[in-house]
Amino acid sequence: MSLSLDHIVIRVKDLERTIADFHSLGFTVQRGGTHADGATHNALIGLADGSYFELIAFLQDAPQHRWWDAGDRVGDGFADFALLPRSVAATIEAAQGRGVRYEGPIDGGRIRPDGARLAWQIGKPATPDLPFLCGDLTPRDLRVAPGEVRTHRNGVLGVSSLSIAVRDLPASVARYRALLGDSLEVNAGNLAGYGVAFASLPLGETTVTLLAPSGDDARSTLAHDLREQLATRGEGVFGVTLRTQDKAFARALPLEGTHGARLEIVAT
Repeated sequence: MSLSLDHIVIRVKDLERTIADFHSLGFTVQRGGTHADGATHNALIGLADGSYFELIAFLQDAPQHRWWDAGDRVGDGFADFALLPRSVAATIEAAQGRGVRYEGPIDGGRIRPDGARLAWQIGKPATPDLPFLCGDLTPRDLRVAPGEVRTHRNGVLGVSSLSIAVRDLPASVARYRALLGDSLEVNAGNLAGYGVAFASLPLGETTVTLLAPSGDDARSTLAHDLREQLATRGEGVFGVTLRTQDKAFARALPLEGTHGARLEIVAT
């Protein structure tokens, strides 16, 4: 069953400030509107490869929401990522047939600033190492606009790779196989000297790499950062590499500008 990267979620406290900060980093940012439950509003950064970033902030307390950060305990940063299925229901059925549980389909929607109403369905995974599913009921171009809004001054064209912090690498690999299919090709190993085990897998034009601490190498900043994320934010998106064709744009973006999201632009 074909699944591709749909979008990556960055939860923030102040949406207006975040829009300004990402604009200053060279991104074209679109205002998204308010979600159907009234709890959140968002802005989008659409990319030429069809994926996008969702910058999302809460408008009211919502302890029932899966991305709610009570008392701003964790703060701004990556919250989740989604895959785009042809059918949320069919994807959930296939995954559950291979032993991985998803809740749904669950109806969702948003009202754009221009008044257009969007509708979609989602599937929620039982474990946070897995992505959620987001499938459109209205045309996807209503959710993430095509055209010039996907062009950015910083040269970013799309998502080259994303890394996911996980606690139990073999268990997470098994869950991804159940979601994406038993024929999934996985390249696994250890990053020598870093105290980190990895498993990389293809997701269309994007590579997803699962990362787990595997030793006590105190010299490894990567292993330290992984442990810190697992202890505070838990399993989930750890970093994203963005694709450009111009080497002049290649750089790691400052965390204060990305609101804690590890983003790096690489030339391919």
